[in-house]
Amino acid sequence: MKKSDSTEEQPAAERIDKRIAELGDWRGEILGRMRKLIKEADPDVVEEWKWMGTPVWSHDGIICTGESYKSVVKLTFAKGAALEDPAKLFNSSLDGNVRRAIDIHEGEEIDADAFKALICAAVALNTSAVKARPRRAKSDQV
Repeated sequence: MKKSDSTEEQPAAERIDKRIAELGDWRGEILGRMRKLIKEADPDVVEEWKWMGTPVWSHDGIICTGESYKSVVKLTFAKGAALEDPAKLFNSSLDGNVRRAIDIHEGEEIDADAFKALICAAVALNTSAVKARPRRAKSDQV
């Protein structure tokens, strides 16, 4: 029997709050700041908790994940390779065909407006992909 206070029953937003608080150092501050910017850029963003403890932000598909490591906070954009990045925020996972990431080290600042523009671009890409999916005709549905 599961306990009522099990983290499995907590909403994703509460789990992310808890992760930020548990970090208790510069990584928590950065993750919290980036989360705030994501929500400002897309008020309709959905917060999820996946893969054994990874914060995920979605809107018609994954926008990005927020991982914390000993020396870096990594924001991995699921479709980052398809996004324009005029401010050159992506600085990690640059060789892949699909994903791109932003690694933020202690003391580094990220251009808030450029980051929010990247979030908006990711949402627009996800939304356009959902709209572009062909709908099956009723005669095809059995």
